[in-house]
This record gives sequence, C-alpha cells and structure tokens, in this order.
Amino acid sequence: MATRLSPLTGYPFALDVRVAYRLAVDGLTVTTTATNIGDRACPYGCGQHPYLSPGAGPLDDCVLHLDAATRILTGDDRQLPIGRESVEGTAYDFRAGRKLGDLRLDFPFTDLARDDQGRAWVRLAAPDGVVAEVWADENYPIIECYTGDTLAPGRRRHGLGTEPMTCPPNAFQTGEAVVRLEPGQTVITTWGARLAKQP
Repeated sequence: MATRLSPLTGYPFALDVRVAYRLAVDGLTVTTTATNIGDRACPYGCGQHPYLSPGAGPLDDCVLHLDAATRILTGDDRQLPIGRESVEGTAYDFRAGRKLGDLRLDFPFTDLARDDQGRAWVRLAAPDGVVAEVWADENYPIIECYTGDTLAPGRRRHGLGTEPMTCPPNAFQTGEAVVRLEPGQTVITTWGARLAKQP
C-alpha cells in the first residue's frame, strides 16, 4: 500500500510512504517506508495503533508484560507529556508481568528492553493461556498502552491499544526524537503481531 503526501499548510513537505503487510507462520509483520521526495529536510515521526486482545471478555484478568523502565507522564487535559518517571515500585511496572485488574492505562513507555534481534515485546496473556503479542524494532523507542476506558461502554477495556511510536506525543512541537529526513533520505520501521500459547 502506498501514498504520496503532497505539501499542505500543516505539513508543507513532500513524502512517499509505503506500508507492506506480510502474514506468515510467525505472525504479521508490518513495514513502513517513508522517503523525503522534496527539496528540503522534513520532520518525520510515525506511530501504529494495533490492539491486543487474547480472547473474549474484559482486560481485567489479563497479565500484561512490557519490559519498559520508564513511563512518560501526561497531563489530564490533553494527554501531552509533562515528565518521566521510573516504573520501579509503581503500579506501572510490567517488566515481570502484572495482572491489569482495574488499572487504567493511557501512557507511553520507553527505555525498552530488547531481544537479540533488537525487538521490544508487549505480551497480553489471558487466563486460558492465550497470549497476544506485539513487537517493535529499534526505530520504535516508545510503546503506548491504552486500556480503552474512554471508549463507548460496549468497547471499553476489551482490547489493549499497543502503539509503537518513533517519537513521543507532541513531538512536532517539542522536537523530541523527531527524525530529520534529508531530501532523498528514507527511513524504514517494522513491527509485528502474533498469537501464542503460554508454555
């Protein structure tokens, strides 16, 4: 799938974007390729918005595993970043796996641990042993988790938004972690998802 972004008032840059989906025995892999086709450098950031759901029912009895050392704090009004804190000793420490219960999540997490392929993983395990997983490559230093508490009642807490992001929210205003794409330069980001069973 591909599109060409033409210069607009809010984003006056030209960008070619391609998204490739591959489904195989090891799950779904999604690769986004963005190329600056303009004549000046442009700011670039991307995020994905998959939801994890290992089965029917609410998230409350599921165990979340996310090996992230830092939570990005956000304001109550617009969810914009206002600081960072270590997850150590908090209800947001999912490094060893933790039952969600009624905890509300709508936060970006960073300082992600990675496997030998450079992937950071989020795992959501249901009581029956089904595990829904999302992984993100090293170009995604942030993963946002969202329990859906603000959705319509019938959809609330039935999936976990698990969003790989190349930069934090509001990055085009703050400049934090925004990629600078020179003319002709390309950036490639990859993430994936799969279902598994607990051993």
